[in-house]
Amino acid sequence: MEISNELLSLFMFVGVFVGILGGFPVAFSLLGMAFLFGIPAFGDALPAFLIRRIFTVASNYVLAAVPFFVFMGVMLEKSGMAERLFGAIKIWMGKVKGGLAISTIILCTIIAASTGIIGASEVIVGLLALPIMLKSKYQKELATGTIIAGGALGTLIPPSVVTVIYGPTAGVSVGRLLISTILPGLLLSMLFIVYIVIRCQLNPSLGPVSEDEDRNLSFVKKFRLTAVSLIPPLLLIFTVLGSIILGLAAPTEAAAMGAAGSMLLAIAYRKLTWQVLKDALYQTIKLTTMIMLVLVAGNAYSGVFLGLGGGLAMEQIILNLNMGQTGILLTFLFIIFLGGFLLDWTSILLIFIPIFAPIVVKAGIDPVLFGTLVIMMIQTSYLTPPMAPGIFYLKGIAPPEVKDTHIFRGIIPFALIQLFAIGLVILFPQIALWLPEVILSQR
Repeated sequence: MEISNELLSLFMFVGVFVGILGGFPVAFSLLGMAFLFGIPAFGDALPAFLIRRIFTVASNYVLAAVPFFVFMGVMLEKSGMAERLFGAIKIWMGKVKGGLAISTIILCTIIAASTGIIGASEVIVGLLALPIMLKSKYQKELATGTIIAGGALGTLIPPSVVTVIYGPTAGVSVGRLLISTILPGLLLSMLFIVYIVIRCQLNPSLGPVSEDEDRNLSFVKKFRLTAVSLIPPLLLIFTVLGSIILGLAAPTEAAAMGAAGSMLLAIAYRKLTWQVLKDALYQTIKLTTMIMLVLVAGNAYSGVFLGLGGGLAMEQIILNLNMGQTGILLTFLFIIFLGGFLLDWTSILLIFIPIFAPIVVKAGIDPVLFGTLVIMMIQTSYLTPPMAPGIFYLKGIAPPEVKDTHIFRGIIPFALIQLFAIGLVILFPQIALWLPEVILSQR
């Protein structure tokens, strides 16, 4: 009995999940399915087809931003910028209930806007803030939840590697998408702070006032310390984001300037040595190679899947259900939400987005809005077990007295806030779309 190509594409879709959940690396699972199902579908033409797909990734100018953003994040980690920033922020928040937690969210927001690496801010801030919060008798749930939620902001707030990868995958302008995520990212940061303030006002024992001696410094000294610590990263943020927003540079060019700026910061803070530069370059090559290998595998997989007619079959099924724009949007986001329980962000993007993106356009949903919501949902996956990379990042650096139960209970309120923010963007799309419209219309 002959099996139709559409049915083969369905088996292919299931097969990649079986491979990933069975413990095979994502790249090999995707490539394996591409070869296994590509041979009966394309025959002798498969090698040439896959080579073209690989060349498409290799020649994509936008993806050149990835190594620059990775290098920038690594250099900022080595430069000591986060330590200086945290010290400057907490001297103003020392007399506020929950001040250390608020300082953590502010620090994570600034670091997220300074580097595109996911998880970098969580490790850096976790090493800085968690010992101080525990020493100040903060509730372990509040302390760990704050660090994980704040660290996850790097997924959404530009420059984000997730956004850079999403753009070419979905055929959406990376520059427009980077701008669209600014306000949702700041909204989430603000909601986190509001939650912390309310919780600590209702129950001051959750986040006691810090006994740090620095809070008694004079206003002039506080201002001087803040200016010295805050101006360099703000200049770096303007270099990267400002140049994109003002239309002065493409994302790749802005990323290159950010990488150069991170080196200048390391020099200014007297942290740049040959060993630091060597480690930064090695880590950049390692992370970039991993990302690009997964991208090539995902491109080959999606090419075979779509070539088998899987995309058209999925499109017909979804559109024939007559769910309307809202129904399609909520269904796709729910699938991505469920995928976040088991899959990493690269798998989510490379498996689902090539299928969803064309359907979204045909349904009349703004692709930039959809991209922003997808990235917000991927950020939520950093807080939802069992995959939840944010939990593993923090667990790796947390002292023994911080148990898994503390972390799990601590992230629940922040995960709910994430979902609430996604709901706000769905109800009020201009949260994501207003800034790109205003900025790009004035260029």
